[in-house]
Amino acid sequence: MTTDTHNGSVPASDVRGRRVLDLLDKAIDSQSLLVRKNIARARQRNPEASPAQVIRSLERMYVSALTGTGAAVGGTAAAPGVGTGVALALSAGKALSSLELTALFALALAEVHGVPIDELERRRTIVMGIMLGGTGSTTITKIAGRTGQHWGRQIVAKVPVETLRQINKVLGKNFITKYGTKQGIVVLGRVAPFGIGAVIGGGANAAMAALAVKASRRAFGPAPESWDG
Repeated sequence: MTTDTHNGSVPASDVRGRRVLDLLDKAIDSQSLLVRKNIARARQRNPEASPAQVIRSLERMYVSALTGTGAAVGGTAAAPGVGTGVALALSAGKALSSLELTALFALALAEVHGVPIDELERRRTIVMGIMLGGTGSTTITKIAGRTGQHWGRQIVAKVPVETLRQINKVLGKNFITKYGTKQGIVVLGRVAPFGIGAVIGGGANAAMAALAVKASRRAFGPAPESWDG
């Protein structure tokens, strides 16, 4: 099956693949501006929260919001001793799609770990690498020519942008393979009723949340001992 474009007919799978990458870039762009602002706000509300506490809270709120376990994230503390301020680190006060929520989660973790997220290619590597799980980490370490744990800190934070572009080309193809079906697009674009107390469901969302949390721990490793660290 083909679809007409300005350049002629192209396979429908290519159109869906392009749409997946467009959704990815849109999610990254829309959430990147919120990460530092919201984490700073969270720390102001609870200066005693350690990086490890914030990360645990981010994980719990992300999983709750994506799998529909019933947490009203915008107004409920997710971890003892952290408080509602940390909820702002994942809540922009509006409904977020599954992909937007995952992008915000991944970039927030990078910020807590001190990994630079100023450049688009680094943000793409972080988000796609976490969403692709083991496949993502294998691709990243292979193309970067580096071994060792915690690619989020050892590779994304240190290798040149040109290397990240090469990595992202391969990650992008894998990302399309994983999410480039009609069902995949629906999963990525599904609106999570975030911050308003409503819930969502579905095995695909639960699987995505579990994969992202596991992959993020592999990517970044233990939390910093202090914010200065």
